[in-house]
Formats: sequence, structure tokens, C-alpha cells
Amino acid sequence: MALLYGLLWRLLLFLVHINRALVSWLRVRLRSWKGRLWERAMAALLLPVALAGVPDPQRKVNQEPGANANPVTGNRSAGRRSRWLSDGRSLEKLPVHIGLLVAEEEPSYTDIANLAVWCMAVGISYVSVYDNHGIFQKNNSRLLEEIVRQQQDLLGVDGSKCNVEFLRQGSDKHQHHVVSCWPAVKVLSPEDGKQSIVQAAQQLCRSVENRERSSRDISVSMLDLLLRESKSVPDPELVVKFGPVDSTLGFLPWHIRLTEFISLPSHRDVSYEDLLGVLRRFGSCQQRLGQ
Repeated sequence: MALLYGLLWRLLLFLVHINRALVSWLRVRLRSWKGRLWERAMAALLLPVALAGVPDPQRKVNQEPGANANPVTGNRSAGRRSRWLSDGRSLEKLPVHIGLLVAEEEPSYTDIANLAVWCMAVGISYVSVYDNHGIFQKNNSRLLEEIVRQQQDLLGVDGSKCNVEFLRQGSDKHQHHVVSCWPAVKVLSPEDGKQSIVQAAQQLCRSVENRERSSRDISVSMLDLLLRESKSVPDPELVVKFGPVDSTLGFLPWHIRLTEFISLPSHRDVSYEDLLGVLRRFGSCQQRLGQ
């Protein structure tokens, strides 16, 4: 009789373990399914906004018979846009915010501009460009000009009529000469990483010193709130690191707790297929979110 009770007890334990494993698996699948559904819905909402300002080259030819337009170039650009949009829709998961982290000497403005334009063309809303020495931030006007030129060369878009939102350092104010009809490009440097945390901490200390807050009010959530107020863009879901250095190099340390990092050997001579391969790898990643 005791042997029978022992066998029944072991059977019940086995069934309990199976039940727990099944419940855990269903929770992960349900969360993943909800996340994919939400990201696809967001992408579907953002894509028409991103493309609203893109002029149709063929329509321009029909409306302006005397214009010096090239129908062949217009058809090629339209074909590229159609392909990239199709690629974006076919991805299982598309990041809303992508970071381009350059860990190489002598950065190439042309290649980074290509990457930024490709990211926007597939439906990514925010692109952050970062290098450890702040070269892109010091020469942000040069990068802006290169992005405008690549828009014209790759997409057939008139940069004087439709441009990116180019965000300044330390604030989210747009440059005054930029028309806001494309997703945002933000140029970052190490000052936007650890230095921003230091500044937020100093702001909290000053508020306590001025008796605007109590020392009991200082918490991680309060610091997080201050950092979020200075950055109106969402946290990056994906960062593409270029170069042999295995380090984040100070890239937004407060905002990358759930960020997926994928490395490529170099940003020089990078192709659209390289970027598409990275986005497909990101789409196949399953984030456990600490579980």
C-alpha cells in the first residue's frame, strides 16, 4: 500500500511540473505574440506618415511637362522605394528606434548616410548615430548634407522639399531649416550618455539644496523621469555596432537595458543586404525580459 501511495505521489509531482512548464511556455509565446502584433500595428501606422511627404517622380513628370525630369531614374527610385517598403513589411519585427554605433577610426559620412536613409525607407522612425569621439556630432551639418544627397540619389527625393528631422545635441529642438516630414535622425556623443546621468543627478541635488525636494524623493524612478524628459525619443530596440571593439563605448547606458546589439565588421562599403540581414536577425531574436 505504501508503494502504491509513493507511485501516486510521484505521478502527481510529475503532472505538476508538466503543468508549470506548459504555463511558462504559454506565457512567453503570448507575450511574444502580443509584442509582434503591437510592433506591426505601430509600423503600419508610422509608414504612411513617413512616406506622406515623398513626391511621386512619375506624377511630377505628368504635371510639369517642361521639367527636366528623367523618367528612367524616377522609375528606378520608385522601384527601390517599393522594394524597401516590401522588405520592411515582410520582417517579423521592426525596431522603432535603431542605433548606429561606429567603433572605427575615420568614419565614412557617405556610408552612415546610406544606412540612415535605408533605415528610414524600410519604416524605422528613429535613427541614432554615435561614435566615441563625437566626430559626427561636431560635423553634424556635413552629415545632414550627405543624408539629403543620399535621399536624392537613392530615393529620388528632393531634399529641399522633404528632409529629415535633425535633432540638436542636448535638446530635441529641430534645426530651423529642416522640414519635418521624415523620421528623426539624432547624432549622439559620450556627453549624451554618462554625462547626462551626471547632470540629472546634479539637478536632483540642487533641488534638495534649494528645498524644492526632500532627500527622500531621490530615487531611481525620479532619476529615470529626469532622463526621459531630456530625451523625447524611445529607447533603442536595436544597436548595430561597427568595428572590432567589443564594447558599447558609452552609448546611452541608461536606455539600453533591453537593447539588442548586433555587430558588423565595418561600416565602410556596407550594403543594403547587410542591413537587411541584421534586421532579420533582430526579428528572429526572442527577448526574455529577465525571465
